[in-house]
Amino acid sequence: MSSAYFLTGTDTEVGKTHITCALLHRARQAGLSAAGLKPVAAGTDVLGENDDVRRILAASSVELPADIVNPYCFAPAIAPHIAAAEVGVDIDFSRIADTVSTARRQADLVIVEGAGGFCVPFGIDRNGADLAMVLGLPVILVVGMRLGCLNHALLTAEAIANRGLFIAGWVANRVDPAMSRFEENLATLKELLDAPLLGVVPYDPAGSPAAAAGYLNLPG
Repeated sequence: MSSAYFLTGTDTEVGKTHITCALLHRARQAGLSAAGLKPVAAGTDVLGENDDVRRILAASSVELPADIVNPYCFAPAIAPHIAAAEVGVDIDFSRIADTVSTARRQADLVIVEGAGGFCVPFGIDRNGADLAMVLGLPVILVVGMRLGCLNHALLTAEAIANRGLFIAGWVANRVDPAMSRFEENLATLKELLDAPLLGVVPYDPAGSPAAAAGYLNLPG
C-alpha cells in the first residue's frame, strides 16, 4: 500500500493547505502519483465549494471522487463541530478511514489534511487528535512561523506524542514576513522538536505550491 501521512498544524491559518499542496507537487516532481484529502472542511463559496478542497484537487495527480477527497463539507466558516451540529451531522471517523484506504489504493503518496489545529473538536466527544489516532498515520506538523509559534509547536508535538503517534517531519512555514528573530526561533525549534525538518518555506503572498515544493523534502 502507498505511503500516507496525516498533516496537522500548530493552529488555524498556518498554511496547512499550502504545504499539503506543495508536498503533493514535490511528490509529483519525484515521479510519484499523489492525492490529497481534506476529510472535514468548513466554509464554502457561492458555488458551494471549499477553497482548500479546490486547491488540493488541483495539486493532486490522481483524480478521486469528491466524496472521497472531502466527505464532510459545511457551508459556514466556523468550528467544524458547531457547523456539524447545526445541520445534524455526526462526523464518522470510520467513513473517513474508508476514504483514506480508497485513496491509498490509487496513489503512491496520500496526504490527509486535518482541520484547524491538532485537537480541534469534531463533536462533543471527538476531535482531530482522535481522528489521527483512528487513522494511525505518521504525522507531518506545519509550524506557522510567527510570534507564539514556539509554545504552539511544542504543545502540539507533545499532544501528538502523548497519543502514541509518530511525527515523520515538520515544516517551518513563514506566515509572518516581519517575524522578529526568525532565525533564532527556527534554531530553537530545530533543537527542541524531535523530528526531521522537511523544509523552510518562505513567505509567499501569491501562495504558489509548485514554488514552495522546491523548499521541501518528502518524509521518510
